[in-house]
Amino acid sequence: MPHETKTTPTACLALADGTLFYGRGFGATGETVAELCFNTAMTGYQEIMTDPSYAGQIVTFTFPHIGNTGVTPEDDETADPAAAGMVVKWDPTEPSNWRSTDTLSNWLASRGRIAIGGIDTRSLTRAIRQQGAPHAALAHNPDGIFDTDALIAKARGFSGLEGLDLAKTVTCAQSYRWDEMRWAWPEGYSRQEAPKHKVVAIDYGAKRNILRCLASAGCDVTVLPASATADDILAHNPDGVFLSNGPGDPAATGAYAVPMIKDILKTDLPVFGICLGHQMLALALGAKTVKMNHGHHGANHPVKDLETNKVEITSMNHGFAVDAQSLPEGIAETHRSLFDGSNCGIRMTDRPVYSVQHHPEASPGPQDSFYLFEKFAAYMAERKA
Repeated sequence: MPHETKTTPTACLALADGTLFYGRGFGATGETVAELCFNTAMTGYQEIMTDPSYAGQIVTFTFPHIGNTGVTPEDDETADPAAAGMVVKWDPTEPSNWRSTDTLSNWLASRGRIAIGGIDTRSLTRAIRQQGAPHAALAHNPDGIFDTDALIAKARGFSGLEGLDLAKTVTCAQSYRWDEMRWAWPEGYSRQEAPKHKVVAIDYGAKRNILRCLASAGCDVTVLPASATADDILAHNPDGVFLSNGPGDPAATGAYAVPMIKDILKTDLPVFGICLGHQMLALALGAKTVKMNHGHHGANHPVKDLETNKVEITSMNHGFAVDAQSLPEGIAETHRSLFDGSNCGIRMTDRPVYSVQHHPEASPGPQDSFYLFEKFAAYMAERKA
């Protein structure tokens, strides 16, 4: 049933099955069409909206207090939001945080992103869980006039994320160096001035905080576009290769990324992948990926390290997963979701090559998973020794 608000609706969310939700629009005006997902994180809405892995998706936030800490340029994971839109329970209030430089609504409007408040997000989340991530159209019109039939038709016409290579739309246009380290009190972000390892990071939609974690682990980071070849990478004479997170279907991006990864695997270089990088490493090693019903999106996902029996509280953002049953001989499953048993990590048994599905740089633990970056640095140090 449509969700009714007490005031005149200025925004409408239309699902492909014909369900309509009315609410109050904020941010930019206009329309957008995308896959609809939900995120259970209680903090980090700005980081979520600017995470390139959310390209092609409208994010429903299950936590009601979205916008209450405002926004700050320091928390952007990329220059512009990647998520297509935002759905929240309550309208954002005036921000209250010493780091805030603007309101969420102004920030969204300046970046052309539409949001809707006043929605029964519990009902919407339940629908997503039961039916799978639906295709949706989101419209914001201050006049409150909506052609709902047209919105439903647009939602039904959305192609979906399967078979879609979105990494090429969010990757960097050219290579660049990165030396900024993780935020620390009281100085904020500092620079890595004594790096020990040269790392080439392939940008399939890399978050800035991943690059900061690499720098904090002692790496001199050079970022290359998603289309980089093995020759492009090896020309930098790296000590290790990092495969970043990103959006879309790993099989589609893998059309050009997997051959490159296979060539890198012919060398003795340590390789570390996160999220989409994890999925594409698995494809290069001979495993398969599958589209999930509604994916994992949140900062409260328990993941078990199968080799130490340690449980990490992790941040997740993925709609595809590696099929653990398809892992070939010589590839060990290292991590597993305690929510649904899906694969969350792999490694080669005879090489310094490994990857994880979750986001160790997002620090929900908060330090549970940083060892993964230190492990990468240790592998590079061993190789040089």
